[in-house]
Amino acid sequence: MVRFGVNMVVPETRAAWVEKCRKAEDLGFDVIGAADHLGMAPPFPALVLAAEVTARPRLNTFVINTAFYNPVLLARDVTGTDQFTEGRLELGLGAGYVKAEFEAAGMEFPRAGKRVDHLENTIEVLNRLYADESHKPPTVQKPGPPLMIAGRGDRLLTLAAEHADIIGFTGTAAVPDGGALAVEDAAGIEERVDFVRGKLNGREAEFNILSHFVAVVEDRQEGLESLRELLDGKLTVAQLAELPTALVGTHEQIAEQILAHRERFGFTYFTVLEHNMDALAPVIESLRGK
Repeated sequence: MVRFGVNMVVPETRAAWVEKCRKAEDLGFDVIGAADHLGMAPPFPALVLAAEVTARPRLNTFVINTAFYNPVLLARDVTGTDQFTEGRLELGLGAGYVKAEFEAAGMEFPRAGKRVDHLENTIEVLNRLYADESHKPPTVQKPGPPLMIAGRGDRLLTLAAEHADIIGFTGTAAVPDGGALAVEDAAGIEERVDFVRGKLNGREAEFNILSHFVAVVEDRQEGLESLRELLDGKLTVAQLAELPTALVGTHEQIAEQILAHRERFGFTYFTVLEHNMDALAPVIESLRGK
């Protein structure tokens, strides 16, 4: 079956946050995510509040900038949030990539390898503390909340293949460390998926993709041409038509695209940004149970 998540990125008043979390549940989303960037809502309190006002969706950090966190203190937040959400937490971790955020926090921006080192150490500490009966608060989910690891590089995806229950593919191309993100073409995404499959060694993991662009339009060709202009012509219309990160067309065409992406890439978990909630809702309904 296909799961759908929505990643909340706009900081709101309490009332507005409550309203949009309830809306996500009403629209059929399976997962409510909270991003972890400066200027956005703090993810763990945001998910606890989401749990208070919803009953069904899972709750996901999408994804924690692990380089910002001491692993032991992060473990307290994770296990406490799993308690307060009554076992609905999915923990998403990433290595961190926005250099400007490190600078704003007055922190050194370590090279990519060091950030992945810290992520690996954090996973080890979390697993150790989950298993430690003296660690308080304990998790509701055993041995701990499902782990998502999201990113692109070889070493990070190898780590994900070894440890993650959910592997998040960014759909972004290789860029200089700390550089601006760029859209990956379908062949590049497929290569990353194949790389992970080669590292799983018989393990099973759910594959997630962040679909950055959703456009419900009657004329798909016209919609793809508009997206090409938005992206400054960096990909052709034919390339855009293959992207799992760009869902463009009628609701029926988008549903067909999602099933095609499941077949080609193995994606069974699609996440969109919150401004695309309404656009995707009829697609969720049409694919329920498929």
